[in-house]
Amino acid sequence: MTKQEQHTSTKRYGMVIDLDRCTGCGACMVACYAENNVPFSKDESDKMLTLNWIRVFKVDNGKPFPDTEICYIPKPCMQCDGEHMDGHSPCVSVCPAVATDYDHLTGIVSQIYTRCFGCRYCMAACPYHARKFNWWDPVWPAEMEKYLNPDVSVRMRGVVEKCSFCYHRYQKARNKAYLEGRDEVYEDEYQPACVEACPTKAITFGDLLNPEHQVYKLSKSRKAFRLLEKLNTNPKVYYMTSKKWVRRKTDNYIENESPGETRNSSKTQKASH
Repeated sequence: MTKQEQHTSTKRYGMVIDLDRCTGCGACMVACYAENNVPFSKDESDKMLTLNWIRVFKVDNGKPFPDTEICYIPKPCMQCDGEHMDGHSPCVSVCPAVATDYDHLTGIVSQIYTRCFGCRYCMAACPYHARKFNWWDPVWPAEMEKYLNPDVSVRMRGVVEKCSFCYHRYQKARNKAYLEGRDEVYEDEYQPACVEACPTKAITFGDLLNPEHQVYKLSKSRKAFRLLEKLNTNPKVYYMTSKKWVRRKTDNYIENESPGETRNSSKTQKASH
């Protein structure tokens, strides 16, 4: 099976986040905490030790008032495809315990907590800082454990955790489709918690290979881009904005580099001159 045939016979779930719609309310973060049993510490003021699977960052255009502009950037796991679109994402390639793996049927990078022994190689390899290390066993307030999601396992201390695109929801949708005698999971049957919770509908989720899905159409927009595309990690999280300064900041252009130009291409141009 060729690489093209393989991609047409599988799915690549991803999302498009419209930064012009995002207000930075943090509803996606709250929904993620509740849906995935993400623990919290007693002192949440130390953000270096805070556990979160999706985080909202704030950037500005660097201009003084009244020309100041603000943009909020939600950042989950990018679910990278790897340089050659074969599933060799930076984290998967370095894990010695195979605790993180790439699902070729969905394009989702999984995290198997019972295999992880906390070496944190994946955290060092991830250029998006999307992975978090669990320093303590989770302690829930009185009787709060009754409100935990039974579909998601509670993680112990000493393991790395990350966004899974609410994979347990995909499993439920797939089981429902199987019982109804169909192979396809409908677009609205599988939606992560952050997508459902967004009040401005800034996040769109679906199969990036399915032309009928809205996320496919949005990813082809001229306003769409991905973080650090020059690294060739091929993430499945796209962003959209009409503001050029936002795209320039989030793409992390190096000095004297034009938008849309990679490090390799700039080196080639210099060599040709």
